[in-house]
Amino acid sequence: MTAEDSFGRLDDDDYPAYTMGRAAEMLGTTQGFLRAIGEARLITPLRSEGGHRRYSRYQLRIAARARELVDRGTPIEAACRIVILEDQLEEAQRINAEYRRGAESSAPSASDL
Repeated sequence: MTAEDSFGRLDDDDYPAYTMGRAAEMLGTTQGFLRAIGEARLITPLRSEGGHRRYSRYQLRIAARARELVDRGTPIEAACRIVILEDQLEEAQRINAEYRRGAESSAPSASDL
């Protein structure tokens, strides 16, 4: 792996750069919380060659949203489901916006009629 490859990963939201301990520290939570949201299938951390969990920045943002809901009193299973639905809605809205842009760019203009 070259230095250029390593630097490219710094901008990759999906690169599993954070250990469980570091992720928990960054989120201000416990490792048990991270295991619980993994068991609820909110996030699935990648595993290092030694079997240790590794989290990406994207996964940490998802975990932070779940923690916010749990801190407000939402049960962890419900918080995970809410976050999953929010993520799906955001993705659907992104796809719809792309379709709209594509339809607008391919629609005939008034001068074409």
